[in-house]
Amino acid sequence: MVFSNLFFLFVFLPLNLLFYSLAKTIRTRNIIMLLFSLFFYAWGEPVYVFLLIGMAFADWFFARLIQIGRDRRSPALARGALIGSLVVSLGLLGAFKYTGFLAETLHQLTGFPSVIPQIALPIGISFYTFQLISYVVDVYRGEVKAQKKFWLLLMYVSLFHQCIAGPIVRYQDVNQEILSRRATKAEISRGISRFCTGLAKKALLANSCGALADTLILSDAVASNAASLAQNLATIQARPVLSLWLGVFAFMLQIYLDFSAYSDMAIGMGLMIGFHYKENFDYPYLSRSVSEFWRRWHISLGSFFRDYVYIPLGGNRHGVPRTIANLFFVWFLTGLWHGASWNFVLWGLYFFVFIAAERLFLGRILERIPVIFSHLYLLIVVFFGWAIFRFRQPVLLNAVLGGMFGANGNPLTNFEFNTVFLNYVFFLIAAVIATTPLLKALGERFSSGGLRTAYAYNALQMFVPPLLLLLSTAALVGNSYNPFLYFQF
Repeated sequence: MVFSNLFFLFVFLPLNLLFYSLAKTIRTRNIIMLLFSLFFYAWGEPVYVFLLIGMAFADWFFARLIQIGRDRRSPALARGALIGSLVVSLGLLGAFKYTGFLAETLHQLTGFPSVIPQIALPIGISFYTFQLISYVVDVYRGEVKAQKKFWLLLMYVSLFHQCIAGPIVRYQDVNQEILSRRATKAEISRGISRFCTGLAKKALLANSCGALADTLILSDAVASNAASLAQNLATIQARPVLSLWLGVFAFMLQIYLDFSAYSDMAIGMGLMIGFHYKENFDYPYLSRSVSEFWRRWHISLGSFFRDYVYIPLGGNRHGVPRTIANLFFVWFLTGLWHGASWNFVLWGLYFFVFIAAERLFLGRILERIPVIFSHLYLLIVVFFGWAIFRFRQPVLLNAVLGGMFGANGNPLTNFEFNTVFLNYVFFLIAAVIATTPLLKALGERFSSGGLRTAYAYNALQMFVPPLLLLLSTAALVGNSYNPFLYFQF
């Protein structure tokens, strides 16, 4: 089940909010959230819900041992429990996500037959594994007390707002709200508005950009199918130059709008019931450097790797060579986290090169040159980064990159491209605007204007969310294209 599913919008979520509002105690409300969250997860993964419960129980148990070790001043017990937790969590993540990838890589290198069957990836395992790791490590560090009640920890990790596609919510950020929370009318209103905004961003813009990228280059699902590699290559090689450029640009817009829309909806649903999740995106395409981009993009993932990998490795405290080595390791893991494929590893190391260069010398240059040039540098780097991200087959990536510069021998444009472009130009303009804070700035300006302007703005705020919901519903009813890209991670 996804947030842009009509059953979720008009049955699941309303029923959840209804039962939640009827409950009188925080205990009852938490039980309702737990039951709805497990049902939500089991809707798409009826078997893997037991994996989620089992991993939560294992880390609840290890965290309790760590707490006992801390209370009894027994570092060995605490350290042993931490190691046990990491072995279980990372072991299960690796088994489900990377076993087939490693076996296939070994087969390609040595010819040794791969006898490991293909295992379906449990939805959200990368996200909830990191949430559990952050919880156990924070208990070990003494930053939070271990939760005594298993079902409350299970509610935290399975909460349907963020379980399967983030943000990666840390236990220490919500542990007090698990025990006591209250949503004011203003927060509920903000939550509804934020949810409807995210839904429209997904249904109206991200889906349109995704359909455009598939039309101009190649369907993302088809591109991942190695069995039809020759046909896919021929399709790409027949595309005109501008078709490939605009296709990658459309994907660049899609992946931001898609993922940030999910975060918007998660944050909005949290506000409706008194949870305050941290922001996960801060208009990353406005950045002036790759380093700044990654402080604005998928903030919860970046902060996880910073706090639980980069800093424990020594961060930048042990000289330049050690810092570069730490960055290399972090970005290798970042790429691998996104998927069990070498293109994701290459994508991570691609960004490592630029971040390392910015730390060594390039950052000082970017600070001195005009803003427009540093911003253009960032957009170009990210643009080609998303091309690497999209194509798992190296031969397809080479065909796309070569075709952008005329290597496929095709014209700049053709009739089909011109027709498609004219059909989507409105959505492209709207999508570009949605990647900037322009509408937010206009809203703040109107709300702080005169009395008449403020009244008009408040009236607009009342009508915009239901209008966005109506338009999004109409788009979803007539559109079979409705993936959430980050579900695959």
